[in-house]
Amino acid sequence: MNLTAALRYLDEHTNLEATAGRAEGLSLDRMRSLVSALGDPQDAYPVIHLTGTNGKGSVARMVTELLRASGLSVGTYTSPHLERINERIAWDGVPIPDDELGRVIGSVAAVESVAGVTPSYFEILTAAAFTWFADNAVDVAVVEVGMLGRYDATNVANGAVAVLTNVGHDHTDGVGAWRQAIAEEKVGIVKPGATFVCGETDDDLRPILDTSPAESTWLRGRDFDCDQAILAVGGRVLDLRTPSGVVEDLYLPLHGAHQADNAAAALAAVEAFFGRQLAEPVVREGFAAVTSPGRFEIAGREPTVVLDAAHNVDGARACRRTLEEEFTLAGSVIVVVGMLGGRDPAEMLTELGATEAGFLIACTPDSPRAIPAPELAAVATSLGIVAESIPSVEDALERALALATPDDLVLVTGSLYVVGPARSALAREVEA
Repeated sequence: MNLTAALRYLDEHTNLEATAGRAEGLSLDRMRSLVSALGDPQDAYPVIHLTGTNGKGSVARMVTELLRASGLSVGTYTSPHLERINERIAWDGVPIPDDELGRVIGSVAAVESVAGVTPSYFEILTAAAFTWFADNAVDVAVVEVGMLGRYDATNVANGAVAVLTNVGHDHTDGVGAWRQAIAEEKVGIVKPGATFVCGETDDDLRPILDTSPAESTWLRGRDFDCDQAILAVGGRVLDLRTPSGVVEDLYLPLHGAHQADNAAAALAAVEAFFGRQLAEPVVREGFAAVTSPGRFEIAGREPTVVLDAAHNVDGARACRRTLEEEFTLAGSVIVVVGMLGGRDPAEMLTELGATEAGFLIACTPDSPRAIPAPELAAVATSLGIVAESIPSVEDALERALALATPDDLVLVTGSLYVVGPARSALAREVEA
């Protein structure tokens, strides 16, 4: 297939990312049949498997760069994408080319009837990623879970290392013992004989996390951690500790105190994979190369433009904390925000610190799950925020930039479906 035909084929299949509601009848049977028909490409290389409510995308990028600095060929599978679907499947940090993406999706389409199943959009992409990594004989694949873990399509892979960044409030109705229920699903990616790198520190979840079939479990705070994080220009200077030793005064070029925890988990995961301590120059080289597009990314100056895909309460809280800790503004904050359903918009806006903003522009993400811009603006107004509604993400951003003075900060946030189009619009402006 060419890319156009491949994308058309994808769109003919159920896309759970784009639909709201509860998924029923969860099983890996369909995905197992699909990869079996492809020759089980996910077994052609070792896998580092990542799950968690927040941070797993950043950890995936850090793990990838540490492995590359160690001289390995690395496949990376993440989701969702910011601007182009190709971003989800990368080899040594470079997204899959259009023709290759069309080819591997075509490979999946060709075996659909043999497999005897009708896969979902995400299952097709996951199978395509596994196939491309096998075709390119990668040394290792870094694979990010799409949602939860146990029944996620990626869980047909047998991760040598499984990483849980944290357990937070997302993709849940929040009823009853929801944290325990989420933890049970996320720990489902841990396979017998694996090393489980656990970044969640809630003692109430310990009975669940301790039931994994891992050969060994490394706990944040006990076995690995960031012992010190000092604010620096453009990032932080960290002291990271793992069971193998300590790396001091390590520069990480990312904003946000939460990235220190992500860095500790990433280093622990790679050292667990190798079964040894990484050489200090390799660690420094790997972390120096890390970028995290759309995660508190500085995309413009005068006014300062920040893109942060905070899509849940924990992410919103981290965004606000980063603004407060790392930025001293002579002007005010103008918020461009859009959200998907399943969140409490008032809680999200409060945690973002939007009640302290000078102005808020609500927009509508390009998703069937989007909260309409007028509805979000009404919630903002009820909180005492000066707000208006502009449905188009691009138009909302243009309005914010027109209002902003050079001393102001424009924060674009609430969803990847907002940050992605805004990032593309800013890039087009630069090119023009």
